[in-house]
Amino acid sequence: MFRLLARQAKKNPGLIPQFFFISLGLGGASLYLVRLAVSPYVVWNKKNNAEPWSKLDPSYQYKFVAVTTDYKNLKKDRPDF
Repeated sequence: MFRLLARQAKKNPGLIPQFFFISLGLGGASLYLVRLAVSPYVVWNKKNNAEPWSKLDPSYQYKFVAVTTDYKNLKKDRPDF
């Protein structure tokens, strides 16, 4: 494989940057996949609670946004009608 690439690069020197950037892209993609494989957000063990959100009952209190703002100190941004 590398001999073929070296032969092609000797015949056509304009292909050297293309080989470099393709190799760089493949290396980056493989590093991304390795990083994704060790990520805690990827579930590899699907037998032990793979989707914990599906086991919540309908009365569970979801907390989407926690905003703590003192409304008394805010300036009015609209007129009173």
